Amino acid sequence: MYSIFRAEYPLAFHESSLELSVTIGAINTIVLLFSSMTIAMALTAIQKNDQKRALIFIGVTLFCAAIFLVNKYFEWGHKFEMKLYPGSPLMPLLGRGYLLYFSLYFFMTGLHALHIIIGMTLLVVCYFKVKSKNINSKDYVLLENGALYWHLVDLIWIFLFPLMYLIS
Repeated sequence: MYSIFRAEYPLAFHESSLELSVTIGAINTIVLLFSSMTIAMALTAIQKNDQKRALIFIGVTLFCAAIFLVNKYFEWGHKFEMKLYPGSPLMPLLGRGYLLYFSLYFFMTGLHALHIIIGMTLLVVCYFKVKSKNINSKDYVLLENGALYWHLVDLIWIFLFPLMYLIS
């Protein structure tokens, strides 16, 4: 759908993408890539029976997720201040292409943020299971699945960042 609308409204999509902060998007990309590394390190730590390091790395991953969400909160807040959201009084004046771009922007980044929250919830569960030794060097499937989910969330962002922020 994004590609079809982008082809149909290239000027509106180009001008709309200029309203996004490439800097914030790049920071969020770095934060998520770093968080993928830390969750992988947590999994390696638990496989090596290093519970303390696994807990630290899960905590760092959760902190990175929080940074991502805070950045997204401020970015969305800025769009609302500028009246660049579906349903704002400005959207009908700008035209259909702008409405479609920002509708897709809020939908796609909002769905991604929801997946971040789901991933955080899963990692909090893993954190307490590692702490209680229910996840250990012999039984770490839940943490492994949590790490795979987290990598998926990161991979989705790797597609969203260029689509929304870089391609003009």
